[in-house]
Amino acid sequence: MSEVCGPDGCEVPATTGGALPLERAASRIDVVSDAICPWCWVGKRNLEGALAILASEGERFEVHWRPFQLNPEMPKEGVERDSYRAAKFGSLARSRELDAQVAAAGRAAGVDFQHALMRRTPNTVDAHRVIRLAGAQGPAVQDKVVEALFAAYFQQGRDIADRAVLAEIAGAQGLDVSAHLASDEGEAEVLAEDAGFRRAGLSGVPTFALDGHVVFSGAMPADRMADAFRRALAILRGPAARAAE
Repeated sequence: MSEVCGPDGCEVPATTGGALPLERAASRIDVVSDAICPWCWVGKRNLEGALAILASEGERFEVHWRPFQLNPEMPKEGVERDSYRAAKFGSLARSRELDAQVAAAGRAAGVDFQHALMRRTPNTVDAHRVIRLAGAQGPAVQDKVVEALFAAYFQQGRDIADRAVLAEIAGAQGLDVSAHLASDEGEAEVLAEDAGFRRAGLSGVPTFALDGHVVFSGAMPADRMADAFRRALAILRGPAARAAE
């Protein structure tokens, strides 16, 4: 990452017509995601790789996680996973084929899915409330909570609709959410964001936006993600760059 240049304190005349080698302000990436979306975890890992590539080019980003429910009609207590997915995808065999595809993509991205441990398909409103609360503590805290939720569900088979489980997961990241979950705080906001994304035409996750502009959906490999963000940055910076000429 480039260092920010300050006053040089020397008597060399300033050059004209060139750009100062100043560190750019961080761009904002919003990831619309669900805590039970396997491709969102693969996408998170690939995003981390893409950001490392772009950091080597002097780019900086702040990542924010936004709520989307894959199953908005899910009962609050969730349901048994195998029967739900057999009904959703036509058969248990088809569900397991999809799990195998996810597992292969996960291995390529460095994520180890443990589908055999996953017994429940949870409602994720409370998980999104926790993620939202974590975001108020900053992107780094939110990132840790999102990662911990993915790991709890996909690797440990934990029921992330259970508020005690959520409190334990968040607590391990230094976030006390028990009182928050005991109230309805943040629920209306989560549901409103989810509904807003649907009204805007979003139907699948992960979806990645840069400074408010949707760039792509899907868990593409890190190098392709980096290229997509690189091209989006060039487009977004184009008008400002031309105005400065």
